[in-house]
Amino acid sequence: MRDFFIRWIERLRSHERVFALSVSTALMMTGQGMAGPVLPVFARRFGVSLAAVGITVAAFGLARLLLNIPLGSLADRKGRRILLVGGPLVFAVSMVGAGLAGDIVALTVWRFLTGAGSAMYMTGALVYLTDISTPANRGRLIGTNQGALLFGQAIGPGLGGLIADQFGIRAPFFVIAGAGVAATVYGYFRLEETRPQIGRPTSSPEAAGGSPGWRTVLGSRSFLAIALVNFAVFFTRASSNNTLMPLKGVGVLGLTLGEMGLIMTGIALISLALLPVAANISDRHGRVTAIAPSLLGTATALVVVAFSVDVSWFVVGAGVLAVSTAISGPAPAAFAADNAPEAIRGVTLGVFRTAGDLGLLVGPPLLGWIADVGGFTAAFGVNAVLMATVSIVFFTTSRSTRRAAA
Repeated sequence: MRDFFIRWIERLRSHERVFALSVSTALMMTGQGMAGPVLPVFARRFGVSLAAVGITVAAFGLARLLLNIPLGSLADRKGRRILLVGGPLVFAVSMVGAGLAGDIVALTVWRFLTGAGSAMYMTGALVYLTDISTPANRGRLIGTNQGALLFGQAIGPGLGGLIADQFGIRAPFFVIAGAGVAATVYGYFRLEETRPQIGRPTSSPEAAGGSPGWRTVLGSRSFLAIALVNFAVFFTRASSNNTLMPLKGVGVLGLTLGEMGLIMTGIALISLALLPVAANISDRHGRVTAIAPSLLGTATALVVVAFSVDVSWFVVGAGVLAVSTAISGPAPAAFAADNAPEAIRGVTLGVFRTAGDLGLLVGPPLLGWIADVGGFTAAFGVNAVLMATVSIVFFTTSRSTRRAAA
């Protein structure tokens, strides 16, 4: 009976902590989403080219790409709170700077710093969730935080556009800064330190993020396989989902922007609705059971979209894509966390996040170039082949790793 109550209290405590983190995540992601529809228009008003606007927007992702791993090492050495509290503060200050920017250079610099604040928070959040979870509940806890992330991303753009219409295009940046300050204060009082053996000095090179730690990460076939999965997922999300599909839907199939927007909203809502199911599959039936079929389903959906010649088949492909991507849910992050050595957990998960951010940067220009040269069918086809190949590689690697462990 005593053991039962101890387990019950520990479970309640973990739920309280993931709720606290999810509130902070919702604040951050709402602010980040608010900048989405406003930033490109604001940058364009400085009289610059579309390419310059693209650079300003991309500065956010570049900061994340460059800083994920160093910040993961910082989490290993100094703890998680420095990222969970400091990240929203950097985010808030940079948003104020962006709102006051007088030229495109200043706006781009502040946008880079906004990405740095986001990288701090998101890296710290994933490590924090790994600390407070176990393999038995990790998918559900990460899924809860992902739900908060999707909620913020869903309501943010509408709020940002409404505030810009009512109070001017600079106003959303200051409101976003307020959300960052709220997340900072909330995190300071509600998010406790979770780094194992915090404050104890250690001479272990792995704990210090030294070369043995890197050899541990890069020598794990399972981890490299899940990093490849994360690259492919973000590659597809940025290029096919968010770039090529709107271009084909509007430019080729004759959809209006409103109709295309409804299709994309539908994809997001399906992902949010299926998130509890996906988290349950990940925890009860294993990460591989969720990830491998999701990748193959995504490849199938991309083929349908590639060869769609009317709106009905395009919508069918979008529906299959929504369900397929939703199946994996939090499973890739949970799989990476399962394979992250405790002493170098921050660095390991920083590498995992960097693989995804690399996909964000590489996907749109590469598939855009393929679409220019060979058309939309070729571009979607290349993406489908990538997803199918990654699914096979991941499934094969996971099976061989389990056999070796047995």
